[in-house]
Amino acid sequence: MSEQYSEDREQPLLEHLLELRTRLLRCLIAILVVFLCLVGFSNDLYSFFSEPIRNLLPAGSSMIATEVTAPFFAPFKLSLVLSFFVAAPFILFQLWSFIAPALYSNEKKLAIPLFISSVVLFYLGIAFCYYVVFPLVFGFFTSVAPEGIAVTPDISSYLGFILKLFFAFGVAFEIPVATVLCVRAGITTRESLAQKRPYIIILCFVFGMLLTPPDMISQSLLAIPTWLLFELGLFLSKFSDGKREAIRA
Repeated sequence: MSEQYSEDREQPLLEHLLELRTRLLRCLIAILVVFLCLVGFSNDLYSFFSEPIRNLLPAGSSMIATEVTAPFFAPFKLSLVLSFFVAAPFILFQLWSFIAPALYSNEKKLAIPLFISSVVLFYLGIAFCYYVVFPLVFGFFTSVAPEGIAVTPDISSYLGFILKLFFAFGVAFEIPVATVLCVRAGITTRESLAQKRPYIIILCFVFGMLLTPPDMISQSLLAIPTWLLFELGLFLSKFSDGKREAIRA
């Protein structure tokens, strides 16, 4: 009888692992399909994403490639990373489909708007970084170069810089969703988070320090929106907390 019980437990586990493998393969295929669509426009994409700094370079300056392979690999890498960003909604949907059967009906009702919100906020974070942060950061750096120093950014270094910022702001804009989930799951309460506000503000600046280049402008431009997004999540969790209490009652 114990052997039968063990087999019954192993079978669902095997099924879950097979389903997980299937969904991971779907995610990889989605990224590959998007990449194949983007790779032909790699140079155009790099031109678009390098525009914020190229527009601010002094007259006569341009970006340079200090490595022989950089003119090929920098746009190629950008297309690969963008493929993941573009496929993010499909990847999150696969994750949602995998965990959805384990959720209660009331949890599913909350999970769907959170899923949509997480995708929208991720893209908003990237857009905020491109249209607001980049002009400020690059405007500052290109204006403080010492006299006699030509500002000629390397294309590979620039790509690493912007990808780090894209990731940092995309993750930071997920804070409202994370806050609502923590309150909803009973991990913490609104009152407890509100009392810890001074420590959270400090953590926001530590977060900005770790995920952005070592300059106060980038760190502040990430830390301050992160704190404001936490306040938004705290406000929205008020409604989630009320629903949770109603369900318990």
